Amino acid sequence: MKLETYLALRYFKGSRKGSRFLSFIKIMSITGVAIGSAGLLIALSIVHGFKSTINDKVLGFAPHFTITQYLDPFVERSDTLLTYLDQFPEIEQKQAVIEGQVMIQTRDEVTGTILKGVEREGGVSDLKEYVRTGVYDLGTQSNGMPGLVLGSKLASQLQAEVGDIITVYTIEGIPSLLNSPNIKQFVLTGLYETGIDQFDDVFAISEKSHVRELFKMNDKEANGIEIQLADASQVKAFQTVLDDRIPFPYFNTSIYDKFGNIFAWVELQENLIPLVISVMIIVAAFNLIGTVLMMILERTRDIGILKTMGTKSGTVRKVFLLEGLIVAAIGLSIGIGISLLFAFLQSEFQIIPLSEENYYMSYAPVEPHLLDFLIVALVTFVLCGLASWIPARIAAKTDPLKVISYGR
Repeated sequence: MKLETYLALRYFKGSRKGSRFLSFIKIMSITGVAIGSAGLLIALSIVHGFKSTINDKVLGFAPHFTITQYLDPFVERSDTLLTYLDQFPEIEQKQAVIEGQVMIQTRDEVTGTILKGVEREGGVSDLKEYVRTGVYDLGTQSNGMPGLVLGSKLASQLQAEVGDIITVYTIEGIPSLLNSPNIKQFVLTGLYETGIDQFDDVFAISEKSHVRELFKMNDKEANGIEIQLADASQVKAFQTVLDDRIPFPYFNTSIYDKFGNIFAWVELQENLIPLVISVMIIVAAFNLIGTVLMMILERTRDIGILKTMGTKSGTVRKVFLLEGLIVAAIGLSIGIGISLLFAFLQSEFQIIPLSEENYYMSYAPVEPHLLDFLIVALVTFVLCGLASWIPARIAAKTDPLKVISYGR
């Protein structure tokens, strides 16, 4: 073992009479580094969890792209457009959808919503995964009525339960004897819940053929074409391809165009929170300046003896620099342990609940990333090393003659 390492460990572990205050300062420095690193790692894991959870919900429920037509609510030849899209290998799934505003009524309540017709199996959406009550069944039921799936909040407004008969009216102009609405009844088969109001409050979903019949549309007409890519990370890049290859009068809207506010909110959290929490590590690191200075003051006599024996200034500097790094290593180890324990407890027991109305989820998700641990460890050691360098230089410049002359 090198001399500087041996002395650093001995000074760190050893104590003299009357040095209880120094031991307390060491403990507080270690605690500061531990709390700072744990706080930053926990914040990063929660932010990553937020981003992944919300992205999964939005990207799972909504299509990556929706192609519609300028100044026309219908795509008249949806079959031709679907065939044209076969040439793009990036597209994993696609479907024509029927969509329109309707009035929806139960026995006790009535409200307006959007009725959406999709393929019986769900098409490009992962809606089946979010059905919390009942089943995802859009086919014709035993009573001859088609199945319907509602968002949980919309169902709550309507006081609707699985198995209820739902009456749907089309809305077009002002109802009168000459303009009577089309009416169709459905059976409520399931309730889905994503935790995102834009989805749970708005949509009623049934099989496309039944919705097309209600809106009196022919087999080739659709309100839009929904597209799901094989790789969700290519959405922004593929939008340029669609802009170039899908000519006027068609235009496409990406999921980021529709729900840009949600993605912007997630990005804000991911960028801002770690920046704020990282201040804790900076404060803890610079507290080391006082701690190492206290160690130097306690060991002034030892420094004088070492210098008198011919010990180089660089060796003395390394001793106290290592003392600061030992504090950083212990504090960082404790911080990592705390963050991993928190991640386990939160994943298993959801100890931090959230308001689903505000955060789109019922508890704080955690998603630790190995890269975060490596970066936090590196930054902590660098900051603690820099903070320890200043007092270490002071120790290295100690004049042994002055120490001896003062009888120390």
